[in-house]
Amino acid sequence: MTRINGFIGRRDFFKLAGIGSFTITALGGIAWGTQEAAIADVNPANFNPVNSNQALRLLLDGNQRFIHQKPKYPHQSLERLQLVAKAQYPFAAILGCADSRIPAEIIFDQGLGDLFVVRVAGNVASDMAIGSLEYATAVLGTQLIVVLGHSKCGAVAEAIKNAPLPGRIGYIVENIKPALAKVKPTTGDRNYDAVIANIQYQAQKLPQDSTILAQLLHKGKLKIVSACYDIDTGKVSIIA
Repeated sequence: MTRINGFIGRRDFFKLAGIGSFTITALGGIAWGTQEAAIADVNPANFNPVNSNQALRLLLDGNQRFIHQKPKYPHQSLERLQLVAKAQYPFAAILGCADSRIPAEIIFDQGLGDLFVVRVAGNVASDMAIGSLEYATAVLGTQLIVVLGHSKCGAVAEAIKNAPLPGRIGYIVENIKPALAKVKPTTGDRNYDAVIANIQYQAQKLPQDSTILAQLLHKGKLKIVSACYDIDTGKVSIIA
């Protein structure tokens, strides 16, 4: 099986996916037949994955080190660099906001090859984001996805304003607006309550929009956790 930078080659990925029928379109894309690719049934490349509870504990312990300014800076040596150049087996996947103040490896005090990070404004569960998370879980064997939003999120604030936006920015906001209907006024801060509602909404979308993630959840091979990062304190809190 061919691997380039930790990615399974195109031909081998199709074999793993158990594809029934597909055709290559004139534009080079793939038109799928009636049989869906059962990637969730594949045995991941990682033969010794970190279970979801342990993975979450590693993240929260790392965040505590970050908060108290006692980071270990793990897995950042030249030896680690050379090791993960051969293959990647991240113990957790993060769907986070693209906000420059929330780099996952830093706030969780992790290193090279530890986290499979997907970042997009508003931590939106877009098709591209979901596809990336499907790869992290079904192929690389990651058993934990954390949907990580944050206080003072600009994308959520724009969704609340509901004003016209230039370029493609509106696409992001439109994917947040459905969450606003689910806001629960529990803190007295409308923006923060909307942030929490958006995190929960995007987390719920993952298995709803992905058969692969839904199957992994059903089989107990995956856990999806909602969490919020406090911009002012650096603390990550799990959302029930």
